[in-house]
Amino acid sequence: MSSALLVTSGLGLEPWGVLHQGLARRTGLSIGEVAIVVGAAVLLLWIPLRLRPGLGTVSNVFLIGLSLDGTLALLPPAHSLLARVPLMLAGVLLNGAATGLYIAARFGPGPRDGLMTGLHQRTGRSIRLMRTIIEVAVVATGFALGGTIGVGTVLYALSIGPLAQFFLRVFALPSASSSSTIVAERTPRGAILRR
Repeated sequence: MSSALLVTSGLGLEPWGVLHQGLARRTGLSIGEVAIVVGAAVLLLWIPLRLRPGLGTVSNVFLIGLSLDGTLALLPPAHSLLARVPLMLAGVLLNGAATGLYIAARFGPGPRDGLMTGLHQRTGRSIRLMRTIIEVAVVATGFALGGTIGVGTVLYALSIGPLAQFFLRVFALPSASSSSTIVAERTPRGAILRR
C-alpha cells in the first residue's frame, strides 16, 4: 500500500518501485506483477547468505505485488501538490513502519529486507547502512531501465534505513525468559478468570 501511495503521489517512487517500474515498462507486466517476480528473484541472493525463508518471506513475495496493484486500482488520481505531498510522506512513513512491524513479528523478513538483514549479519554493519546501500544500487538500476525518480525517491532512500531501524525497536517483541511472567512453568490451580 505504501508503494501505491508513492506511485499515486507522482513525486518519485521508492528505489525498489523505480526498479519495478523500469522493468514493467520493458516487459509490459504490471508494476505489481514485476514486484512478485523481483521478490522471487531476490530470494536467490539469500543462498550465499545462508538465510532461510519463513512464512513472512513467502507471503511478502506475493502480497507486495497484489496489494500494490489492488491499491492502485482503488486510489483516485492526485493532481494538486497539496494532495501529492502528504501521499508521498505517508508512503515513506508507512513503509518504514511496515518494515519494522513485520520483521519484529519474526515470521521471516521479505526477500528485500532479508537481504538487508542478511548483509547486516554477515558484515556487522548497521541495518541503516545496509539498507541505504541496497536502496541506492536499486534506484540506479531502475533509473537505467527507465523508471522515474523524484524527490520522493531521494527522501525514501535517505530516510528508510533510519525509519526501519527505529520501527524495529518500537515493535520489538520482548524475549521470553525463565523468569518472565509471559511464560508459566505450570498451570496454577484455579487459573480461571472470573468476573
